[in-house]
Amino acid sequence: MALLDGTVRGLLLTELVRGMALTLRAMFRPKHTINYPYEKGPLSPRFRGEHALRRYPNGEERCIACKLCEAVCPAQAITIEAEPRSDGSRRTTRYDIDMTKCIYCGFCQEACPVDAIVEGPNYEFATETREELFYDKDKLLANGERWESEIAANIEQDLPYR
Repeated sequence: MALLDGTVRGLLLTELVRGMALTLRAMFRPKHTINYPYEKGPLSPRFRGEHALRRYPNGEERCIACKLCEAVCPAQAITIEAEPRSDGSRRTTRYDIDMTKCIYCGFCQEACPVDAIVEGPNYEFATETREELFYDKDKLLANGERWESEIAANIEQDLPYR
């Protein structure tokens, strides 16, 4: 009986007809394609893109040189050097991230007690050379200033889940 059923399906081309019907239905539905460089799709508030160092609203950098992000990084992509300031607090003198090693796991962001290091919404940071992917403190702070409004909004949206 199964042999006869398979033969009838093969002769009537039922799989082909079902596939063509699916194609015909899809032709009249709205398209899902976006014109990428000019249109961008939505990003989750938890998206992990290019790293950034944030500042407080008064302009002082947030990083307190606790080195938790350096300790938790599984790829060992973060290097921090710190020294005490005249007021007794510690701040970083060197904060480097080797983006060629980074696996974008987000552990650095989760470990930071003051939300100093974050992974921002920028995913378009392709470069011509590897040297451009070695981020120093100045580049990370510049990223933080450039993306601060988006980063703050994402952190605010994600706050109930922390």
